[in-house]
Amino acid sequence: MTTTQRPVVPPEAEISVNSVVARLRQIARQTPQRVALREKEFGIWQETSYLEYWDAVRTVGMALRSLGVEPGDVVAIHSENRKAWVISDLGAQSVGAVSVGLYPTNPTPEVLYLLQHSEARVLIAEDQEQVDKALAVKDQLPLLRKIIYIEPRGVRSYPDPLLMSWTEFMELGEDALASDPTFVDRLVDDIDPDSLATLVYTSGTTGPPKGAMLSHRNIVWVMDRVPEVVAAGLTEMPDPVEILSYLPLCHVAEKLYSTINVLYFAGIVNFAESIDTVATDLREVQPTVFLGVPRIWEKLHAGILLRMQDASPSKKYVFGLAMKAGMWNADRILETGRRGFLGDLVHWPFHVLCYRSLKDKIGMRHAVGALSAAAPIAPEVLKFFMALGVPIFEGYGQTENTAYATVNRTGESKLGTVGVPNPGCELKLGTDGEIMIRHPGVFVGYFKDTEATAEALTSDGWLHTGDVGEWDGDHLKIVDRKKDIIVTAGGKNLSPSEIENKLKVSPFIKEAIVIGDRRKFVSALIGIELDTVSNWALRRNIPFTTFRDLTEKPEVRELIQKEVERVNEDFARVEQVREFRLMPKALDHEDGELTATQKVKRNKISEMFSDLITDIYGS
Repeated sequence: MTTTQRPVVPPEAEISVNSVVARLRQIARQTPQRVALREKEFGIWQETSYLEYWDAVRTVGMALRSLGVEPGDVVAIHSENRKAWVISDLGAQSVGAVSVGLYPTNPTPEVLYLLQHSEARVLIAEDQEQVDKALAVKDQLPLLRKIIYIEPRGVRSYPDPLLMSWTEFMELGEDALASDPTFVDRLVDDIDPDSLATLVYTSGTTGPPKGAMLSHRNIVWVMDRVPEVVAAGLTEMPDPVEILSYLPLCHVAEKLYSTINVLYFAGIVNFAESIDTVATDLREVQPTVFLGVPRIWEKLHAGILLRMQDASPSKKYVFGLAMKAGMWNADRILETGRRGFLGDLVHWPFHVLCYRSLKDKIGMRHAVGALSAAAPIAPEVLKFFMALGVPIFEGYGQTENTAYATVNRTGESKLGTVGVPNPGCELKLGTDGEIMIRHPGVFVGYFKDTEATAEALTSDGWLHTGDVGEWDGDHLKIVDRKKDIIVTAGGKNLSPSEIENKLKVSPFIKEAIVIGDRRKFVSALIGIELDTVSNWALRRNIPFTTFRDLTEKPEVRELIQKEVERVNEDFARVEQVREFRLMPKALDHEDGELTATQKVKRNKISEMFSDLITDIYGS
């Protein structure tokens, strides 16, 4: 094993408060009128102050107690990102209960599994669609006492005694609070930092999701490290810190971002109307810090390139010059950590002519920094945004370590890596290259799964991440998941994600699944980016009627062939994609092809498109 890179903070390390709920209460008392949350109602952004946020959390906590929820009981939340989500999350924690989130796209069988496995007592569901899923399996959920529905449309006519409206629920809490106004405060004071705060279910790419148990200490310890990470990465943080919440709140990265770290800075959370309106919401909010998964950055990148195709010749010319200048500056930043005086002279004219307008259109006008996490991203995409003056710092973390491990930083970013270990994070590589992590934010274990817990955690607190890494100086590079490494028939070890990410840099490619384990050569199943490929086809008067029809056009195959050949130039012959097939449909979570976090379920894809794989290899 390698030597550790940073000393670990001992497990008994002090934390500032006993829970994030206590931190919320602290802000509400110190700056009660400070804006905490913004959410659109009928197209208008409505604000919630920190005092109103805390009062709503107290009300939810009292309502849950009135429904018989005791410390340690589980409260499930099944909703898109919205104010009621975070209020319910912290409301459950305020009375010692354990919150768990369900993805809005979870189909009924997954809802059944998650509610059964977590032993949820109360479900807070957004609307008729989510309520129907739970009601369809209620007979198999004997522990479920109540379903609270937030949106009444369609549900209010249901006669089921399990149901209660959000309005009735909050009135229940208000009445209970009136009789004992300090009850929740006393419970918050008594929260044991080592008790469970939340269950976060993993995405389940290879089997049923596992419930990662995170304690209040795990969460607060990570929250307390935020200023150290920021100080190492940015010269200063704006006030207020303003974010856009759009990734599912049941995912650890968004939970850390929207309900934990933002509380350290007493920042503002703006809730996107939906995942489909993120581009519009970004332009309206112009957040100061933005967390994007690779798919978001790839889509913004493709959108800019597509917009430039429609631009006038003069704009195309300016954009071309601006990108050359920006890439030159990006190289300077990567080499020396800064643009320097000469770089600034080159940057500012193009900032006025090009960068400023593009940053405004993609919602990055006020961004002092942005993050890319949750999956690997192609360095070319990061460098593109660096050229525009939008620094994106790639980081690494997992549900099991409260999303706290490594990050690149201003002045020392290294593309193709996930940065250096964060303060207090001890990190080493096993003899097989597996990344191992230890710090007080590492989870308690998997709920009701002692065997999986024993496999993940050593007796002295090291977390086996399942990821393979290697050192590039003092920066960590992720090779791939251990289970995804390809070993060719010739015995060569390959990382499919590296090839896949290079392919997805193309604005015409949305998904790429590289195949080749025990095979004589590497191949790929490729999913086209419908918007850009259809636009390309229409410009060339290529008629098509459906997604499948478009993928069957010889001109489209030739287009993708050129993209594959471009990527192959960056790899040794044994790593090059020799054959590919276009998938006849877009991958979808509800069909079981993607996890809720948009990760490809490789086994499912291999089964679904076995005919395409057979066509490539003949067996």
